[in-house]
Order: sequence, then C-alpha cells, then structure tokens
Amino acid sequence: MGSASKQSNKAQGNKPSGKQASNDRRARIAELRAAEQRRDRRNKIVAGSVAGVLVIAAIATGTWIVVDANKDKKDKAAAAAAPIDGVQTFGDLSRNHVKEKVTYPQTPPVGGDHNAIWLDCMGTVYDQPVENERAVHSLEHGAVWVTYNGKATPEDVKTLSDKVKATPYSLMSPYPDEQGTITLNAWSTQLVVDSASDPRVNQFFTKYVQGKQTQEPGASCSMGQM
Repeated sequence: MGSASKQSNKAQGNKPSGKQASNDRRARIAELRAAEQRRDRRNKIVAGSVAGVLVIAAIATGTWIVVDANKDKKDKAAAAAAPIDGVQTFGDLSRNHVKEKVTYPQTPPVGGDHNAIWLDCMGTVYDQPVENERAVHSLEHGAVWVTYNGKATPEDVKTLSDKVKATPYSLMSPYPDEQGTITLNAWSTQLVVDSASDPRVNQFFTKYVQGKQTQEPGASCSMGQM
C-alpha cells in the first residue's frame, strides 16, 4: 500500500498543474502572435519596396513618354517648317461660294471660288473624277487632295490610297487631264511627283494637312457631297 501510494504521488507530481498549463498556452499564443507580427512587418517591407520600384518605374516611363512626345512634336514642327523642293504656291485666292462652274488657272485647281458644299475628305478615296468646285472647298478646310492620271502605276495608286485612308483631312481621286503623273494639292499650293515612293509625298502631307495654308482651321471634312 505504501509503495502504491508513493507511485501515485510521483505520477501526480509529473503532471503540470492547471495554472502551469494556462501559462504555457498564453506563452504559445504570444509566440504565435509575435511570429505573425514579424511576418506582417516583412510583408509590409516587401510591399513597400515593390510599390517604390513601381512608382520609380512609372515616373521613369512617364518621363520617357513626355520626352518622346515632346521630341515627336518638335520633329513634326521642324518638318512642317522645312521647305519642300518643287512646291509651287499661288498667293491669295478668292473664296466666294458660287453655283456655276469655275474656270481655274491651275490643273487641278488649288483654290478660288467654289461650291458651298465640300467633298468628304476624312481619308476618302474616290475611284472616279470629282467636281473641282467641291474639291476646292475641301482644300479650304485644310485637306490635301491627291490626284493622278493614267501614268500612275497600280502600285502608286495602292500606296497613295493607303496613305490617304490613314489620314483624316485628305482625299484622292483620278484626274485624267493633269500633266503630272501624281499631283499633291493644298490650298494655293501644289507639288507634282512621278512616283508615290517620292519622299516628298510624306513631307507634303506632314506640312499641309491642316497646315498654315488652311483658310478655315477646324472646319468639317465630313458630311460632304459628290
């Protein structure tokens, strides 16, 4: 009996008390919370670092975009100011609206009295000759009018058509009676070239689509009529 009692007391002595178990639980909880807080701090540091990198990248990208846009603007301004070899200008031309046909001194015409209704010129390609008086009105609005005769190759016509279709405030039509193979027309301005691959074609578009020669800046180039 004495021996059994001692073994029982010894077993009870090895078992932690309720107070000790409670303390152990609190310590474990505190340890888990501390670990969680450390993880939170690490995550915040990582998130902050990533955000910082993204902000720097955004600033750098934004700066590059602004610089690139400014450069593009300056390049376009320089191109618009540069003279183009072979361009003819014809001074001040009349701008009256008339109903009758007009005899123009240039072929194709580049200004003068014209019909009160313009041609659609938002990148419009016509496969038939158009009315001079309406085309001239489109030039008044700042359009570039591309014309060509039978000397132009199919490749020329395709290249010019693609260019016009991609360019608001431009139009294109055949003009059998013109002397030059391809003629680029803006208000009071004209250039004759032999091929659509001539670099002056792009220069003319850059300089004269809604260029300084435009008589009515911002006027519509849509809702016109043939």
